[in-house]
Amino acid sequence: MSAPGRSQALTPEPFKGEGSPVSAPGRSQALTPEPFKGEGFPVSAPADDTALVALEGLRKAYNLGRPNEAEVLHGLSLRIARGEFVALIGPSGSGKSTLLNVLGLLEPPTAGSYRLLGRETAGLDDTALTRLRGQALGFVFQFHHLLPAFSALENVTLPLLMRDGRVDAAAEARARELLAAMGLAAAAGKRPGELSGGMQQRVAIARAMVGAPPLVLADEPTGNLDRHSADEVFALMRRLHRERGTAFLVVTHDPGLAARCDRVVELVDGQIVGDRAQTQPGP
Repeated sequence: MSAPGRSQALTPEPFKGEGSPVSAPGRSQALTPEPFKGEGFPVSAPADDTALVALEGLRKAYNLGRPNEAEVLHGLSLRIARGEFVALIGPSGSGKSTLLNVLGLLEPPTAGSYRLLGRETAGLDDTALTRLRGQALGFVFQFHHLLPAFSALENVTLPLLMRDGRVDAAAEARARELLAAMGLAAAAGKRPGELSGGMQQRVAIARAMVGAPPLVLADEPTGNLDRHSADEVFALMRRLHRERGTAFLVVTHDPGLAARCDRVVELVDGQIVGDRAQTQPGP
């Protein structure tokens, strides 16, 4: 298949904050996912306890040196280990989207340290940032951002095409496996316009996972869905976490979804005001 410009797929759009939920175009089809196959990342942290994400004194300001200079993130320190499932909560304007942009290597911090996979990100050029982003991160947005002219399978394989310059038989098989695990084996050849909202978001999750990233950043991934579809999508993310050991950082305004995460980090006015583990997350 022909691909869009390399920068389009290699650099996800910045997280843009909260949107207003809209009803999904119909209920998603019943889930009949196939078991996952192959190997994933280990759930436990590495033996040397190196954090997947390590922030120390991280600050982010805009309009530096101008009269309207404003600091949005104020000296954050945060660690996320491999295999964690973390909710990020906080009121609108608290800095959640800015934090996701920094974590996603879409914007540089103004000060402080951000280490990803043990590597300090400060000073990396665009090529190195792109390479690290493709190695370490998957992205799921509130709106699925699928390419309407491409099939579900082509949308899922697009990150591999842009990273490797081709989609070989093994990559296509991996994409088909993920679609099957999402209950979408029969929808591989369909375009986004032929799928319900919940199905489109499941394709987007498969796209985020196809490169086997150790961390997925999800910005209100169920905020655009009806309750039934939202429950299905969230259950699939938890299943991916459980069976593949993928870490998730999920921004949500839904207290019910936050209660089903293993850890909740609360951001208010650009500062972390709460960070608690939940030993018995909700169903």
